[in-house]
Amino acid sequence: MASSDVLAIERLRLDDVAAGLALSDAVGWNQTADDWSLFIAAGSALGVRDEAGTLIATAAALPYDAVTGWISMVLVDAAHRHRGIASQLVDACVASLRDAGRIAVLDATPAGAAVYAKAGFVAGFTFERWEGEGAATVAATGSNRAVVAGPSHADTLIALDRDAGGVDRALLLRSFLSRPATRAWLASRGNGFALRRAGRRAAQVGPIVAADDRCALELLALALADNAGRVFIDVPAHRASIADALTRLGFVRQRPFVRMALGDARAAAARERVFVLAGPEFG
Repeated sequence: MASSDVLAIERLRLDDVAAGLALSDAVGWNQTADDWSLFIAAGSALGVRDEAGTLIATAAALPYDAVTGWISMVLVDAAHRHRGIASQLVDACVASLRDAGRIAVLDATPAGAAVYAKAGFVAGFTFERWEGEGAATVAATGSNRAVVAGPSHADTLIALDRDAGGVDRALLLRSFLSRPATRAWLASRGNGFALRRAGRRAAQVGPIVAADDRCALELLALALADNAGRVFIDVPAHRASIADALTRLGFVRQRPFVRMALGDARAAAARERVFVLAGPEFG
């Protein structure tokens, strides 16, 4: 298929979750069936199939509020790459957000950032994925009197996330909190929270929203303390306190990303109280 060919792009359905999961598993990503269900049910998840009807490529646009939408899950089966499929899927996602008056935002790898820049995306801050093992005895800097949070705390966590990040991600936080394996903590003064959820390859810590470094480190300690397995955590590059703590715990940098927004640098800017991100698929 030439890059100029017009694709038969279709909306994915919930019965496509397994096929989407197969694509993300093939490249070692951390998304779960719950994540795919959220993209399909709450967003505009698009796909392309081959002649046999097998899903070979995807992209998703997840609307957060009236202003912002997130683009992610840009996947193409290895045998069908370099044919312009991903570009056309991303264009369709951008159009779905633009038509609704939303700014398209995404997190890109360095190689992807060069491609998105040509399409008008403006680079903002950089962040890094860290990988390591949960620590059973993480020393915190304070009393660790945070409250274990759950679905009943959803409104509080949503408000903290919105005030810190500037985007209303109620649908995302409610989805995370509804999942049985999710753990969340609300800072003792009510000025921050941390969340950890199950992933396909590792537990994912984030977001962590906090008033200051001390609060963020206490929440990080809680998120890592009762998790004995592999952990991924996405940290803005300027968060030296988090990076130092992870280094001491034996975590290593896995790969970098850059936040980008279509034609609006403000939408890609770092936020003062966001210490850990939810992941490149969610922001």
